Amino acid sequence: MQQRREFIIKGRVQGVGMRPFIYQLATGLQLGGWVRNLNGSVQLQLEGDQQAIHRFVQLLKNAPPLTAHPVFVDEQLLEPTHETGFRIRSSRTTTEADIHVPPDYFLCPDCLRELNAPGDRRYAYPFINCASCGPRYTLIRQLPYDRPNTGMADFPLCPACHSEYTDPMQRRFHAEPVACPECGPQLSFENLNQSQQGSQALQTTLELLQLGELVLIKGIGGYHLCCDATNSEAVEHLRQRKQRPHKPLALMFPSVGDDELDAVRAELHVEATEAAVLRSPARPIVLLRKRPDSRLPGLLAPGMQELGVMLPYSPLHYLLLARLERPIVATSANLPGEPVLTDAGEVNRRLADVTPNRLHHNRPIVRPADDPLVRLIQQRIRPLRLGRGTAPLELELPQPLPRPLLACGGHMKNSVALAWEQRIVISPHVGDLDSPRSRETYARTIADLQQLYAVQATSLVCDHHRGYFGSQWAAAQPLPTCPVWHHHAHAAVLAGEYPQESRWLVFTWDGVGLGEDSTLWGGEALLGRPGDWQRVGSWQPFRLPGAERAAREPWRTALGVCWQSDTRWPGAPAGVDLLYGAWQKGLNSPLTSAVGRLFDAAAALLGLCQRASFEGQAPMWLEQLAWQGEHPGIELPLVAEGPVWRSDWMPLLAMLLDESLSTADRAHAFHASLARALLAQASELKQQHGDFAIGLSGGVFQNRLLCELIMQQSQKFGLRIYLPQQVPVNDAGLCYGQIIEARARLQSQ
Repeated sequence: MQQRREFIIKGRVQGVGMRPFIYQLATGLQLGGWVRNLNGSVQLQLEGDQQAIHRFVQLLKNAPPLTAHPVFVDEQLLEPTHETGFRIRSSRTTTEADIHVPPDYFLCPDCLRELNAPGDRRYAYPFINCASCGPRYTLIRQLPYDRPNTGMADFPLCPACHSEYTDPMQRRFHAEPVACPECGPQLSFENLNQSQQGSQALQTTLELLQLGELVLIKGIGGYHLCCDATNSEAVEHLRQRKQRPHKPLALMFPSVGDDELDAVRAELHVEATEAAVLRSPARPIVLLRKRPDSRLPGLLAPGMQELGVMLPYSPLHYLLLARLERPIVATSANLPGEPVLTDAGEVNRRLADVTPNRLHHNRPIVRPADDPLVRLIQQRIRPLRLGRGTAPLELELPQPLPRPLLACGGHMKNSVALAWEQRIVISPHVGDLDSPRSRETYARTIADLQQLYAVQATSLVCDHHRGYFGSQWAAAQPLPTCPVWHHHAHAAVLAGEYPQESRWLVFTWDGVGLGEDSTLWGGEALLGRPGDWQRVGSWQPFRLPGAERAAREPWRTALGVCWQSDTRWPGAPAGVDLLYGAWQKGLNSPLTSAVGRLFDAAAALLGLCQRASFEGQAPMWLEQLAWQGEHPGIELPLVAEGPVWRSDWMPLLAMLLDESLSTADRAHAFHASLARALLAQASELKQQHGDFAIGLSGGVFQNRLLCELIMQQSQKFGLRIYLPQQVPVNDAGLCYGQIIEARARLQSQ
C-alpha cells in the first residue's frame, strides 16, 4: 500500500550527519520525498510502500548516526504526489526555533582509517573530519548549522571537497567543517628561532617533545601545554613554568591495541566501565588508579595514586601521539583559575614566560571548551566537570517552566544554565570567577547560550551570597532576580535528576556556602523538596581563623578545631598568638559547619598538607592516603539542638593525633567515621520524620572512598541513597539546582 507521510524530528539532529543518513536510508528503501533542516529540527516527507516507511522509521529510531539523538514529535498522513526520487531541500529558518547545539566530537573510525591510509588524499591531514565527527560547539557561530555560520566560512572548498560536500551519497555531504590539505586549515609552528608550516610544523613539535621541551598546542576547544609525560625533568620544568607545584596534570595516551587502551593499561588500572567511557565519543579525562609497577613520574600528581587520563580525540592528537609512542601531559593552557586560552595572539602574549614553542593552526575556535572530567564512583561514571564533548549538556526538566530562566551558578567551578519550557542547557565549564578574563568569558557564555538557542531569559537565578560575581552580574541586569540559597541548590540537583522521588533528605557537604542564618554552611542535611527545604541535620560549628585564608591554609582550620576542643596539637605552627587572640574574640573567624573544612583540618593534623597550592588539595591527599588504611572509624556523638541533629567532630581529633595508629589507618578512620555519622543522622531522622530518599550533593561527595563507605554501611539501614549521575556533584552543578529550585518557587506562586 502506497503512502505519503510527513515527520518533524527534534532532538540532536543537526551537525550529526542526519540529512545524508536519511537520504541514503530512504534511497536504499526506494522511498521518494525530501528532507530539510528547520530552525533546529528536521522536516521529512516520505512516499512509498507503507512497510518500507515503517522500516525507515524503525531504523532511524534504533540505529541513527553515531552522535544523533532523534525524537519524533509530529507525524501526518498526506495525499500521495507520486514522487519517486528523494532529495535534500534547502534549510528553512523561518520556523519557530527548537535548537539542539551539538558538542564537539572525537575522530570517527572512518576518518581515522583515512588519516592512516598513505593513498588517501587526506592522509596525515590534522583537520580531517566528516558529518559524524569534528568540532561543533566550538566552531558554530549561529544556527542553522550551515558552513557560512561556522568558523569555516573563510575556507572556500576546493573542487574535490565541494564534490563530496554536495553529493548525498558521500559521508561528507554537508559536513560543515569539511576540508583537505588543498583548501583547509593548516598547522604553523613558531618559537624564537624558527617558523614552519604544515607537516614540518608537526615534525618540529614532535622532535621538541622528544627532547623534553614544553610546547603549547592548539586543539579543538583551546590550547594545551604539553610535554613528554615520561620525562621527569620535563614535567618538573612544566610545573615551574606554569607555577603549578602540586595540582595533578592531565595525560593523553596513544591509542594502541585492539581496544585502544594497551598503553593505558600498562600504567594504570582500568575497569570495564572506565574503559567504555575512555573510548566514548566524548573522550573525557577519566581518573584512574596507578599500577604498582607504573613507570610514570610521581611529579605528574604529587600525593596522588590517581591520574587523569584521556585518549586522543582530534586527528592532530592522533598523529602526534602515534609518532611519539608515549603519553604526553596535556594540561589546559591558561593562567591559574582562568578559562583555557583559544587565541594565538593571547597565547603568545600571556604565556610568553611559559614556553616560546607554539603549534598553532588557523581554524578559529569560536568559543572555549575545556576537557571534561569524570570519575567512577559506586560503579557509575560521574561528571566532575563538563566540557568539550559533553557540553552544552541538554536535559529534560521534570516539569515545564512558565518562562525562560537563566541560572548564574556559583563562584567557583562555574557553569551557567539556560532553561525554558521543559528543557535546560548547561554550559561547558567556565571556571573560577575571580579574574577579569574569567568574568569576560562568563558574560560571553551567557550571551552565547541565548543567541545559539534563540531563547532570551526573562528572569535570572543566582546565589544568595552577594559577594559572588554571578550574583553581582545578575543584580546589574534589567531583569527580575530570584536568589537561591547555596545548599538548597545543591539539594535540588538530586530532586531534578530523580523526579520519581517526592521527599528527600539531602546531605549537602562542601567547602563553605552562605547559609540562611548568615553562617557558613557546608555540613547540612536538608529535608523536603525543592522550594520547601528544612535544615534538620548539621555538624557542631567551629570558627575559621583567618576566614577565607583557611581554604588555602589548612593549618588554620586545624588550629581552630584544636582551640575549640582544648586539644594539644604537637605539630602546631609557632607564632600564632595574635591569631589566637582574634579567634577568641571572633574577629575574622566566622562560624562554619563545613565538612570540607574538617577534611582540611584532618589533612593538616596528619601532616599531609599545611598549605594548599590548589583548591581541594588537602581533601584529595587525605583520600588517597586513606585508600591504604583499614580502620573502621569511630562513633560520633549526635545531639539534638531544636529541630537540628548535630554530629560532634571533637572525638575525631584524638584519633587523628593517635600515633599508635598508622597515618593511613587514621585517614581511613576519618572517612569511615564521617560515613557512620551521616548514616546515624539519617537513621535518627527517619525515625522522626518517616520515609524519604537520601541524596549526597556537594563537593565533598567527589570523594569516591567516602561515598562507597556510605553505600556499604547503608545496607543494614535499608536506605535509598542517590548521587548525581548527569550533573556534577560539586559547584559546577549549582546552576542546574538553581533552576530546579526556582521552578518550584514559581509553581507555588
